[in-house]
Amino acid sequence: MVTEQQVTESLKEVLVPDAMRSLVALNLVRQVVVSDQAVNITLASTALSAGTQAWLTAKVKATVEKLPEVNKVEVEFIDVKPTELNHIDHIIAVMSGKGGVGKSLVASLTAVALKRQGYEVGILDADITGSSIPKMFGITAPPGGSDTGILPVLSRSGIEIMSINLLLPHEDDAVIWRGPLMSKAITQFWEDVVWGKLDCLVVDLPPGTADASLTVLQTIPVLGIIIVFTPQNLTTMIVRKAVNMAQKMDKPVLGVVENMAYLYVPEIDKKIELFGKSRGEEMAQAAKAPLLGQLPIDSELARLCDEGTIERYNSDAFMNFSQAFAQVLPKVG
Repeated sequence: MVTEQQVTESLKEVLVPDAMRSLVALNLVRQVVVSDQAVNITLASTALSAGTQAWLTAKVKATVEKLPEVNKVEVEFIDVKPTELNHIDHIIAVMSGKGGVGKSLVASLTAVALKRQGYEVGILDADITGSSIPKMFGITAPPGGSDTGILPVLSRSGIEIMSINLLLPHEDDAVIWRGPLMSKAITQFWEDVVWGKLDCLVVDLPPGTADASLTVLQTIPVLGIIIVFTPQNLTTMIVRKAVNMAQKMDKPVLGVVENMAYLYVPEIDKKIELFGKSRGEEMAQAAKAPLLGQLPIDSELARLCDEGTIERYNSDAFMNFSQAFAQVLPKVG
């Protein structure tokens, strides 16, 4: 006789429309009961329209009926809150004390690095007024869902992404909101989105230490923070502000990343420090955390971001960052 485990394994083949992740990956399979040659499957209806539920019912029946000794398959749906479906092992926030230092870039590269290592990853874009992550991943399609929940959009390599830009009529529309409204949107991205089962969720915080960042650190169970900076004289003060906020919120700093650290000129095989001497080690000491990487000004990376293909990026500096980050992140999965 077929087992519950065999049924669950078969449901990994059933992808949810709009989300393009399986019923199992989204944690929508709530119960499987096998009795004689009959199988009863209970699914969460969260974020699924009536049409999607009907399609999934037919698809699940067709899939499970292929298993040996299964003559009858029944499918029912129940209401479940999105927060009950989400099982995320680690949540990492990427933070900067000021704007324009490449925080969203580092958040995106962190997610790409984790995905290449075989982990299930998502990005929650909490930078409501400066959202740029969908552009870097080439995503323009709106998220799916229903009045019971939202389904994040999947990138080419399989990274789940939720951003305010995906909900706007045009990606260049300005979001002119006061702090409380931005905080509410961030809370909804956490509570109303069906993230499902993830090894790691990367949260791209807005710059600074104001309401939106405070909302994330108070509402979302963040494991630790990565702080991004550039090699400029005022960096020390800015980094210390971010470190102080992390300490007050009882969130450990996992490491720091120096962006735009240098420009490499291959013709003369030389690194030029356009914004001054590197302050990486100094900032690492200020944060009492390791220096995870020094990312250069890279025209190839800029081109890929403009084209929406950041997932194709590779370089020695990125590989070094990936390896260093893997060392500070507790075992995933």
